[in-house]
Amino acid sequence: MTRFLKGHGTENDFILLPDLADLDPTAEVPLLSAGQVRRLCDRHAGIGGDGVLRLLPVGAATEAENLTTGDARWFMDYRNADGSVSEMCGNGARLFAKYLLEAGLESTSTFDLATRGGLRRVTRSRSGELSVDMGPARLGVESVARIAGAEFAGRQVSMTNPHLVCLTEVTVSALDLSGPPIVDGDLFPDGVNVEFVNLLSDTPAAAQLHVRMRVHERGVGETRSCGTGACATAAQVLAQIGRDSGEVIVDVLGGEVRVTVTPNTTTLSGPAVFVASGDIDPDWWAISE
Repeated sequence: MTRFLKGHGTENDFILLPDLADLDPTAEVPLLSAGQVRRLCDRHAGIGGDGVLRLLPVGAATEAENLTTGDARWFMDYRNADGSVSEMCGNGARLFAKYLLEAGLESTSTFDLATRGGLRRVTRSRSGELSVDMGPARLGVESVARIAGAEFAGRQVSMTNPHLVCLTEVTVSALDLSGPPIVDGDLFPDGVNVEFVNLLSDTPAAAQLHVRMRVHERGVGETRSCGTGACATAAQVLAQIGRDSGEVIVDVLGGEVRVTVTPNTTTLSGPAVFVASGDIDPDWWAISE
Protein backbone atom coordinates (compact mmCIF):
# COMPACT_ATOMS: atom_id res chain seq x y z
CA MET A 1 0.00 0.00 0.00
CA THR A 2 1.09 3.58 -0.69
CA ARG A 3 0.03 6.01 2.01
CA PHE A 4 -1.17 9.52 1.25
CA LEU A 5 -2.36 12.64 3.05
CA LYS A 6 -4.60 15.31 1.56
CA GLY A 7 -4.37 18.93 2.67
CA HIS A 8 -4.37 22.54 1.59
CA GLY A 9 -2.96 26.00 2.19
CA THR A 10 -5.75 28.56 1.64
CA GLU A 11 -7.51 25.88 -0.46
CA ASN A 12 -4.53 25.38 -2.77
CA ASP A 13 -4.74 21.61 -2.30
CA PHE A 14 -2.14 18.88 -2.50
CA ILE A 15 -1.60 15.15 -2.16
CA LEU A 16 1.37 14.37 0.09
CA LEU A 17 3.17 11.04 -0.37
CA PRO A 18 5.22 10.41 2.80
CA ASP A 19 6.03 6.69 2.49
CA LEU A 20 9.53 7.30 1.15
CA ALA A 21 10.63 9.06 4.34
CA ASP A 22 11.78 5.75 5.85
CA LEU A 23 14.11 4.88 2.97
CA ASP A 24 17.82 4.51 3.27
CA PRO A 25 18.96 8.05 2.35
CA THR A 26 21.26 6.62 -0.32
CA ALA A 27 18.69 4.23 -1.82
CA GLU A 28 17.64 4.56 -5.43
CA VAL A 29 14.06 5.77 -5.65
CA PRO A 30 11.71 4.95 -8.53
CA LEU A 31 10.65 8.07 -10.38
CA LEU A 32 7.17 9.41 -9.85
CA SER A 33 5.78 9.39 -13.38
CA ALA A 34 3.80 12.21 -14.94
CA GLY A 35 1.00 9.72 -15.54
CA GLN A 36 0.82 8.81 -11.85
CA VAL A 37 0.68 12.48 -10.89
CA ARG A 38 -2.13 13.20 -13.36
CA ARG A 39 -4.16 10.23 -12.10
CA LEU A 40 -3.68 11.21 -8.47
CA CYS A 41 -4.71 14.82 -9.13
CA ASP A 42 -7.76 13.90 -11.22
CA ARG A 43 -10.72 15.26 -9.25
CA HIS A 44 -13.14 12.71 -10.71
CA ALA A 45 -11.11 9.49 -11.06
CA GLY A 46 -8.38 10.11 -8.49
CA ILE A 47 -7.86 11.80 -5.13
CA GLY A 48 -7.87 15.30 -6.59
CA GLY A 49 -5.44 18.15 -6.08
CA ASP A 50 -3.51 21.04 -7.59
CA GLY A 51 -0.30 19.07 -7.24
CA VAL A 52 1.65 16.27 -5.55
CA LEU A 53 4.25 16.68 -2.80
CA ARG A 54 6.62 13.73 -2.44
CA LEU A 55 8.80 13.45 0.65
CA LEU A 56 12.37 12.26 0.07
CA PRO A 57 15.54 12.21 2.15
CA VAL A 58 17.93 14.60 0.40
CA GLY A 59 20.35 11.75 -0.32
CA ALA A 60 17.66 9.93 -2.31
CA ALA A 61 16.75 12.93 -4.47
CA THR A 62 18.90 11.74 -7.34
CA GLU A 63 16.55 13.02 -10.04
CA ALA A 64 16.93 16.67 -8.95
CA GLU A 65 20.05 18.00 -10.65
CA ASN A 66 22.35 20.50 -8.94
CA LEU A 67 20.32 20.32 -5.74
CA THR A 68 21.50 22.61 -2.94
CA THR A 69 20.99 20.79 0.35
CA GLY A 70 22.98 22.63 3.04
CA ASP A 71 21.70 21.39 6.40
CA ALA A 72 18.34 20.29 4.96
CA ARG A 73 17.38 16.66 5.61
CA TRP A 74 14.33 16.52 3.36
CA PHE A 75 13.66 17.23 -0.30
CA MET A 76 10.25 18.52 -1.41
CA ASP A 77 9.62 16.91 -4.78
CA TYR A 78 6.75 19.01 -6.18
CA ARG A 79 4.75 18.24 -9.33
CA ASN A 80 1.94 20.24 -10.93
CA ALA A 81 -1.39 18.52 -11.56
CA ASP A 82 -0.49 17.87 -15.21
CA GLY A 83 2.59 15.91 -14.11
CA SER A 84 5.12 18.64 -14.92
CA VAL A 85 7.92 19.49 -12.50
CA SER A 86 7.89 22.85 -10.71
CA GLU A 87 10.70 24.62 -8.94
CA MET A 88 8.79 25.76 -5.88
CA CYS A 89 5.38 25.90 -4.19
CA GLY A 90 4.86 28.19 -1.22
CA ASN A 91 1.53 26.85 0.02
CA GLY A 92 2.80 23.30 -0.49
CA ALA A 93 5.96 24.05 1.48
CA ARG A 94 3.92 24.96 4.56
CA LEU A 95 1.92 21.76 4.29
CA PHE A 96 5.12 19.75 3.76
CA ALA A 97 6.70 21.38 6.82
CA LYS A 98 3.58 20.75 8.91
CA TYR A 99 3.80 17.04 8.13
CA LEU A 100 7.50 16.89 9.07
CA LEU A 101 6.73 18.48 12.45
CA GLU A 102 3.64 16.40 13.20
CA ALA A 103 5.40 13.17 12.17
CA GLY A 104 8.39 13.96 14.39
CA LEU A 105 10.77 14.15 11.43
CA GLU A 106 11.65 17.72 12.46
CA SER A 107 11.44 19.02 16.01
CA THR A 108 12.95 22.51 16.01
CA SER A 109 11.12 25.78 15.38
CA THR A 110 13.38 26.58 12.40
CA PHE A 111 14.65 24.19 9.73
CA ASP A 112 15.50 24.09 6.03
CA LEU A 113 13.82 22.32 3.14
CA ALA A 114 15.61 21.40 -0.07
CA THR A 115 13.62 22.28 -3.20
CA ARG A 116 14.39 22.60 -6.89
CA GLY A 117 14.23 26.37 -6.35
CA GLY A 118 16.88 26.27 -3.62
CA LEU A 119 16.90 26.01 0.16
CA ARG A 120 13.78 27.33 1.90
CA ARG A 121 13.84 28.05 5.62
CA VAL A 122 10.68 27.28 7.59
CA THR A 123 9.87 28.96 10.90
CA ARG A 124 7.14 27.89 13.31
CA SER A 125 5.95 30.66 15.63
CA ARG A 126 4.89 30.11 19.24
CA SER A 127 1.28 30.23 18.06
CA GLY A 128 1.99 27.46 15.54
CA GLU A 129 1.89 29.63 12.41
CA LEU A 130 4.26 28.49 9.68
CA SER A 131 6.29 30.95 7.63
CA VAL A 132 8.59 30.15 4.72
CA ASP A 133 11.52 32.26 3.55
CA MET A 134 10.83 32.17 -0.17
CA GLY A 135 13.97 33.93 -1.34
CA PRO A 136 14.08 37.21 -3.26
CA ALA A 137 11.53 38.16 -5.87
CA ARG A 138 13.44 39.05 -9.04
CA LEU A 139 11.62 41.66 -11.09
CA GLY A 140 11.97 41.41 -14.85
CA VAL A 141 10.59 43.15 -17.90
CA GLU A 142 7.12 44.45 -18.62
CA SER A 143 4.78 42.28 -20.64
CA VAL A 144 1.04 41.71 -21.17
CA ALA A 145 -1.57 39.02 -20.66
CA ARG A 146 -4.68 38.80 -22.82
CA ILE A 147 -8.08 37.44 -21.85
CA ALA A 148 -10.94 37.41 -24.38
CA GLY A 149 -9.31 40.23 -26.35
CA ALA A 150 -8.70 42.43 -23.30
CA GLU A 151 -5.07 43.31 -22.57
CA PHE A 152 -3.62 43.52 -19.06
CA ALA A 153 -0.25 45.17 -18.50
CA GLY A 154 2.04 43.27 -16.17
CA ARG A 155 5.59 42.58 -15.12
CA GLN A 156 7.69 39.45 -15.19
CA VAL A 157 8.66 38.27 -11.70
CA SER A 158 10.72 35.20 -10.83
CA MET A 159 10.27 33.31 -7.58
CA THR A 160 12.51 30.65 -9.18
CA ASN A 161 9.29 29.72 -10.98
CA PRO A 162 7.93 32.28 -13.48
CA HIS A 163 5.16 34.80 -12.87
CA LEU A 164 3.47 37.65 -14.71
CA VAL A 165 1.86 40.06 -12.23
CA CYS A 166 -0.87 42.28 -13.68
CA LEU A 167 -2.06 45.08 -11.39
CA THR A 168 -5.39 46.27 -12.76
CA GLU A 169 -8.40 48.43 -11.95
CA VAL A 170 -10.67 45.83 -13.57
CA THR A 171 -12.41 43.92 -10.78
CA VAL A 172 -10.57 40.60 -10.73
CA SER A 173 -13.63 38.70 -9.52
CA ALA A 174 -15.24 39.41 -12.89
CA LEU A 175 -12.47 37.85 -14.99
CA ASP A 176 -12.95 34.57 -16.85
CA LEU A 177 -9.95 32.41 -15.99
CA SER A 178 -11.45 29.15 -17.21
CA GLY A 179 -8.77 29.10 -19.92
CA PRO A 180 -5.12 30.18 -19.91
CA PRO A 181 -4.35 33.85 -20.55
CA ILE A 182 -2.39 34.50 -23.73
CA VAL A 183 1.19 35.54 -22.94
CA ASP A 184 4.49 36.11 -24.75
CA GLY A 185 5.74 32.61 -25.45
CA ASP A 186 9.27 33.83 -26.15
CA LEU A 187 9.45 35.47 -22.73
CA PHE A 188 7.86 32.49 -20.99
CA PRO A 189 8.96 29.39 -22.94
CA ASP A 190 8.21 27.07 -20.00
CA GLY A 191 4.82 28.60 -19.22
CA VAL A 192 3.96 31.11 -16.51
CA ASN A 193 1.69 31.70 -13.54
CA VAL A 194 -0.37 34.81 -14.27
CA GLU A 195 -1.67 36.91 -11.38
CA PHE A 196 -4.42 39.54 -11.72
CA VAL A 197 -4.40 41.96 -8.80
CA ASN A 198 -6.58 44.73 -7.33
CA LEU A 199 -5.12 47.14 -4.78
CA LEU A 200 -7.54 47.34 -1.83
CA SER A 201 -5.58 49.67 0.47
CA ASP A 202 -7.03 53.15 0.93
CA THR A 203 -3.65 54.64 0.12
CA PRO A 204 -0.53 53.12 -1.49
CA ALA A 205 1.46 54.65 1.38
CA ALA A 206 -0.28 52.43 3.96
CA ALA A 207 2.11 50.62 6.29
CA GLN A 208 0.40 47.35 5.44
CA LEU A 209 -0.91 47.03 1.89
CA HIS A 210 -3.96 44.92 1.08
CA VAL A 211 -4.60 43.34 -2.32
CA ARG A 212 -6.94 40.84 -3.94
CA MET A 213 -5.41 38.27 -6.31
CA ARG A 214 -6.63 35.65 -8.73
CA VAL A 215 -4.17 33.35 -10.46
CA HIS A 216 -4.01 31.01 -13.42
CA GLU A 217 -1.18 28.53 -12.80
CA ARG A 218 0.80 26.76 -15.49
CA GLY A 219 0.13 23.06 -15.50
CA VAL A 220 -2.99 23.41 -13.35
CA GLY A 221 -5.44 26.18 -14.35
CA GLU A 222 -7.02 28.65 -11.97
CA THR A 223 -6.26 27.73 -8.36
CA ARG A 224 -7.76 28.96 -5.12
CA SER A 225 -4.39 30.31 -4.03
CA CYS A 226 -0.72 30.43 -5.05
CA GLY A 227 2.03 31.07 -2.51
CA THR A 228 4.78 32.02 -4.94
CA GLY A 229 2.20 34.13 -6.80
CA ALA A 230 1.35 35.99 -3.59
CA CYS A 231 5.07 36.71 -3.07
CA ALA A 232 5.54 37.88 -6.66
CA THR A 233 2.44 40.05 -6.34
CA ALA A 234 3.58 41.64 -3.09
CA ALA A 235 7.01 42.49 -4.49
CA GLN A 236 5.60 43.97 -7.70
CA VAL A 237 2.88 46.01 -5.97
CA LEU A 238 5.46 47.49 -3.62
CA ALA A 239 7.89 48.18 -6.47
CA GLN A 240 5.19 49.91 -8.48
CA ILE A 241 4.77 52.49 -5.70
CA GLY A 242 8.52 52.88 -5.25
CA ARG A 243 9.08 50.65 -2.23
CA ASP A 244 11.42 47.68 -1.81
CA SER A 245 10.02 46.49 1.52
CA GLY A 246 6.76 46.20 3.39
CA GLU A 247 4.00 43.83 4.41
CA VAL A 248 1.19 42.89 2.06
CA ILE A 249 -2.01 41.03 2.93
CA VAL A 250 -3.11 39.02 -0.11
CA ASP A 251 -6.75 37.97 -0.40
CA VAL A 252 -7.16 34.84 -2.54
CA LEU A 253 -10.22 32.77 -3.35
CA GLY A 254 -9.29 30.33 -0.57
CA GLY A 255 -8.55 32.81 2.21
CA GLU A 256 -5.69 35.11 3.09
CA VAL A 257 -1.88 34.96 3.26
CA ARG A 258 0.67 37.49 4.48
CA VAL A 259 3.84 38.38 2.61
CA THR A 260 6.73 40.33 4.10
CA VAL A 261 9.12 41.81 1.55
CA THR A 262 12.64 43.08 2.24
CA PRO A 263 15.39 44.07 -0.20
CA ASN A 264 16.88 40.58 0.27
CA THR A 265 13.97 38.15 0.50
CA THR A 266 10.24 37.50 0.81
CA THR A 267 8.51 35.58 3.61
CA LEU A 268 5.16 33.87 3.18
CA SER A 269 2.90 33.14 6.17
CA GLY A 270 -0.47 31.43 6.22
CA PRO A 271 -2.45 28.35 7.22
CA ALA A 272 -1.71 24.70 6.45
CA VAL A 273 -4.48 22.15 6.99
CA PHE A 274 -4.62 18.36 6.64
CA VAL A 275 -8.08 16.98 5.93
CA ALA A 276 -7.63 13.25 5.24
CA SER A 277 -5.21 10.35 5.04
CA GLY A 278 -5.41 6.85 3.66
CA ASP A 279 -3.92 4.21 1.39
CA ILE A 280 -3.85 4.13 -2.39
CA ASP A 281 -5.17 0.90 -3.88
CA PRO A 282 -2.10 -0.94 -5.27
CA ASP A 283 -3.88 -2.17 -8.40
CA TRP A 284 -5.02 1.35 -9.26
CA TRP A 285 -1.58 2.78 -8.44
CA ALA A 286 0.18 0.26 -10.68
CA ILE A 287 -1.40 1.86 -13.75
CA SER A 288 0.88 4.81 -14.45
CA GLU A 289 -0.58 6.11 -17.70
